Amino acid sequence: MPVCPSGHVSAADDYCDVCGDLMEGAPRAEFTMVERGGGPIVEPAARGGAAAAPPPPPEEEAESETCPDCDLPRSGRFCENCGYDFATGSAQAPAEPGPEGPEAPGSPESPERPAASGWYALIAADRDYYDSVIAQEGPDSASLEFPPYCPERRVPLRGEQVRIGRFSASRAIAPEIDLSGPPEDPGVSHLHAVLLARPDGGWTLVDPGSTNGTTVNGGTEPIAVNVPVPVGDGDRVHVGAWTTITLSLQEGPP
Repeated sequence: MPVCPSGHVSAADDYCDVCGDLMEGAPRAEFTMVERGGGPIVEPAARGGAAAAPPPPPEEEAESETCPDCDLPRSGRFCENCGYDFATGSAQAPAEPGPEGPEAPGSPESPERPAASGWYALIAADRDYYDSVIAQEGPDSASLEFPPYCPERRVPLRGEQVRIGRFSASRAIAPEIDLSGPPEDPGVSHLHAVLLARPDGGWTLVDPGSTNGTTVNGGTEPIAVNVPVPVGDGDRVHVGAWTTITLSLQEGPP
């Protein structure tokens, strides 16, 4: 194996891999001046003394895009209005941290509730609820169509509050129960309702002023705005045009 001038046995034949000395007979690095990034810089020359080829010119910026869901001009990876992900083609962007402060879930002022670790919400497209909405013959009922495919989802309920709504980057709203994914329920507000933890381990439902209201357990009359309604295991919360959220308490390990 090669031996450097300092007597070290090296596996490399250009520079000693022990002390870094130039091995006997190895060519020294040469440098050359090239134009790069609008000005001259010094960089190692290619073997044989030829200057390294400059990198290919940057590609021209892609033509302006618009969001396929809401036609808003693209300003980054995610749509500022609906959260559409241009990189993956998904209509739902990753949830962003909520605003800092004592009301932010998971903050030091609002620790998570160990007693509610077994709670979860089952989100489903409810045909019976949809039929009741259509029967009311609202102004938009003619344009509403029940989704042909809408898989059920389970979302754990943690923290002192769980917001129900649709993600909005421009409004800094990232609800814990996000209903913005396809098929998107057009009747759900960005901040539609909130579940607040009760000391006894249950929940209280509050509608802060949604556009289309919130009903419970098949009722036809929306709950009053900003009036707490106790809910618990098995209760159904109806929002939008077809979405039903069923609360459930999981006993034992999930």
